[in-house]
Amino acid sequence: MVQLGELEAVVMEHIWSLDRAVAVREVLEDLHEGRPLAYTTVMTVMDNLRRKGLLVREKDGRAYRYRAAQPRDQYTAAMMGQVLASSDDPSAALLHFLETIPSENVALLRQALGEQVPGDETDRS
Repeated sequence: MVQLGELEAVVMEHIWSLDRAVAVREVLEDLHEGRPLAYTTVMTVMDNLRRKGLLVREKDGRAYRYRAAQPRDQYTAAMMGQVLASSDDPSAALLHFLETIPSENVALLRQALGEQVPGDETDRS
């Protein structure tokens, strides 16, 4: 997984929010409201994201349309997994993480673990 730069993150958030293939021009017009950007800047960022595996592109006439290679939640999960894997003590890292997240997210985690524990084939009924 790759860490995103500021403009890369803005572009990815925008593409994830649209949930469809988009042309560079459309992304430029949507993002241009917040800051002045050149077409070539947005095109370069989107092509870099494609090379990093975060976007896929398809030919549409003479241009390309880009879409996210994976949903935002899968990207987030992969980033969390990468960070956890880089820890010298994953157990301690998880415990510290649990101390910092809001209680509603702890409840979601407990619910998810109750529904499916990876590697656990026992029936929980």
